[in-house]
Order: sequence, then structure tokens, then C-alpha cells
Amino acid sequence: MNRASTLFLKITVMLMAIPALAACVIAVIALIRDNPDKFPGKMQLSDIGFFVAIIPYFIALYTTLQLLSYIDNNIAFSELSVRALKKIKYCGFSTGLIFVAMMPVVYSMAMQEDAPGIIVIGLAAAFASFVIAGFGVLLERLLHNAIQLKLENELTV
Repeated sequence: MNRASTLFLKITVMLMAIPALAACVIAVIALIRDNPDKFPGKMQLSDIGFFVAIIPYFIALYTTLQLLSYIDNNIAFSELSVRALKKIKYCGFSTGLIFVAMMPVVYSMAMQEDAPGIIVIGLAAAFASFVIAGFGVLLERLLHNAIQLKLENELTV
């Protein structure tokens, strides 16, 4: 039963990578199509920010897969899991900060195109990243406390 739930979560994590990878491929194709003679040519600042934000996103997904494998191997209550949660926390904060830093560029794009929904999408991505980082902080603290309690119980017995 335990392996079935972690298998479901592993599949879900892999499915989360597909839209981001597809967006990267579509963006690269659009860059090549717009500037066939001088690739990368004139990349927009939003393109650069998007490609930079994808890096910690994929690192967080890979670390999540590692964390799920720790759960499968019954070493969930270890320092490896705490380090994995810490890495996920840092990736969430960095992704959120990148999206927040991109907001002035996204705002100017929205004003040029008269599309305010772009701003909402950017803010939603930043908010989601900060929420994931917040859960990472909480779970890291809880796991660290659980490991400390486990060590104290092993010493008293």
C-alpha cells in the first residue's frame, strides 16, 4: 500500500514536469522562428527570467523524487530527508523571487498588450512558489523535531 501511494506521487511529480518542459520547447521554437539568422538574437527579459526560473523548479521536482524514494526505502526519518526538504524550500523561494523580480517587465508587457491577466498569472506563479517554500519550511522543522524525538526515545530505552 505504501509503495502504491508513493508511486502515484512519483507519477504526479513527473506529470508536473511535462507542462514546464513543453513551455520551454515552445519558447525555444518561438525564439528560433522569430530570429532564424541570429539565434538567440534579441531575447526578451521575460524569456530569460522564465528560463532561469525553470532551473530551480526542475531541481525541486528531482529532489521530491529523491524524497519519495527515501520514503520507499524506509529512511524517511533521516538527515537525508531534512536536506531534501531544505533544498525544496530554497528552490521554492528562488523561483518565487525570480517571478517577483520579473513583475516590472511583465507589467510593462501587460500595458503594451492591454492584457492585465498576464500580471495575475505571474503573481499566481510567485505565490504558488512561496506557498511550496512555506510548506517546505514547516515540513523540514517537523521532520527535524521528529528525528530528535526518535533519537531521544532510542537513548532512553
